[in-house]
Amino acid sequence: MHMKYQVLAALMLFAGINVFAQHIPTVSSGKIERIEHFSSKHIAARNVDVWLPEGYTPQKKYAVVYMHDGQMLFDSTTTWNHQAWEVDEVAAKLMKQGKTQDFIVVGIWNISEIRHRDYFPQKPYESLTAAQQKTISQKLEQKGRTTGDFKPESDSYLKFIVEELKPAIDKKYSVLADQQHTFIAGSSMGGLISLYAICEYPKVFGGAACLSTHWPGIFEVEDNPIPDAFCSYLQKHLPSPNNHKIYFDYGDKTLDALYPSLQKRVDQIMKQKGYTRKSWITKFYPGDDHSEQSWRKRLNIPFEFLLKK
Repeated sequence: MHMKYQVLAALMLFAGINVFAQHIPTVSSGKIERIEHFSSKHIAARNVDVWLPEGYTPQKKYAVVYMHDGQMLFDSTTTWNHQAWEVDEVAAKLMKQGKTQDFIVVGIWNISEIRHRDYFPQKPYESLTAAQQKTISQKLEQKGRTTGDFKPESDSYLKFIVEELKPAIDKKYSVLADQQHTFIAGSSMGGLISLYAICEYPKVFGGAACLSTHWPGIFEVEDNPIPDAFCSYLQKHLPSPNNHKIYFDYGDKTLDALYPSLQKRVDQIMKQKGYTRKSWITKFYPGDDHSEQSWRKRLNIPFEFLLKK
């Protein structure tokens, strides 16, 4: 592990924060196998929870969905806000109904102190001027998302997934390792990093689900250069619609209230780049807020879209 991450882990333990020693989530279907303290040369070590569906067997091959904020996915009794995506329930129901191919879910834990840094798309941020970056750092520091200068490390986070985690999953589990059966998903900042992943690694990921994508990057829209930077990046780096699928959605309550106009800008770019109903969906959910409870209600839609038989 890189020295600075060793120091971070030590400080967190000193403060009484053990990000690794937590109960494995209770699931209503299938089972979870935890890879504790997955060590990386790119990012801070973290837990990874692998959900296997009921009847998982090495005699079959499964698609894989990589999901961010892994500790929020399965069991509301273990989460900070007592909400969860209930991924096991949603996925099991879809498979039982024959609406999706069989798949496993790899839940990658976040580390809250560095989550914004891990998930913020790095190349769009680096396209900002020094003055713009300084303003963004100040605004994120005011919200407690960074200390001092904000420097995204999402390129390293994606290297961890692609170069370290995915090979380990491909080796240990009976999965289809090709692009056509490898997906990535998340919400809010997790939506941003999922989109960034499919743009940076189009040969690795065949689809991305981006729920309540946090287009502002910070927590206000006025005089914010980040959406422009994201749009410019997408103009140049969106992968081909011929062999990729991308799902977006958004509500209009709490933090999601910032998203409607920004998502419409992105939708125009999707059309310009040749995406159609076959390769792309954007859905608006009036009345939905920015929470696991909202994402759980609609998770079946992106799962079915990306993993349709």
